[in-house]
Amino acid sequence: MEKRIRYDMFPGGRTKALTLSYDDGKEQDRRLVDKLNEYGLKGTFHLNSGFLGNERYIRADEVASLFQGHEVSAHTVNHPFLDQTSADQIVRQLTADREALERLVGYPVRGMSYPFGAYNELVLSLLPAIGIEYARTVESHGKFQMPSDFLRWHPTCHHHGMVEQAEAFVSLEQRHTRMALLYVWGHSYEFDNNQNWELLDRFGEKVAGREDIWYATNAEILAYMQALQRLRFSIDSRIVHNPSAIPVWIRVDTDVVEIGAGAVVQLD
Repeated sequence: MEKRIRYDMFPGGRTKALTLSYDDGKEQDRRLVDKLNEYGLKGTFHLNSGFLGNERYIRADEVASLFQGHEVSAHTVNHPFLDQTSADQIVRQLTADREALERLVGYPVRGMSYPFGAYNELVLSLLPAIGIEYARTVESHGKFQMPSDFLRWHPTCHHHGMVEQAEAFVSLEQRHTRMALLYVWGHSYEFDNNQNWELLDRFGEKVAGREDIWYATNAEILAYMQALQRLRFSIDSRIVHNPSAIPVWIRVDTDVVEIGAGAVVQLD
């Protein structure tokens, strides 16, 4: 009988993942990172390298230490509307931002969020050639689904609705459904503007420390999904090779199976 192979497991055989995503690199990121660290959550921070060190922005010399354990990602040099920008300037805005940020953090920057949430087909067509593998929009869909297109990665919700979404997420039964992702986005300065930093505590108390949730950055989620897609099976689905450098988990019939990095596994 043919094996039924399903790609519906996150690391450790978990069924749920949670990620947060914040834009612009304002000074309130310091307080936000402290809160995320307190609850063991992970965030991706999309920075405009041209604004670092300006009034009310974080400094370039603190980027690496501040976001240690999280992810630094691109947001262009100085935050233009990319859908109103020429092709050469789109390329320059993102390659220069990547280069500046990579010098600060010491690893490749392969993702971004769209400034103002603005993009078009021209922008999308250019991203792969300049090394951008994912791009977050501001088009919240209110669901826990994985993206069908990582260059149009729509989040679950803005952080204004994070507590309500967390309640639904933690109570979600995942035994017979797909991978579930709770993706929250926003700007850290909005907590100051709206005087609602308590949202982070209410959110953290609901979602932190749960064995069924994988806490990940945007890039970690992308890398894991890429590794799943790179699995190579024998024609009868009884042998699988994982050529990637990270382990992955799959469901084989009703069993959860770990496929180690570089491993060849007999599924009998």
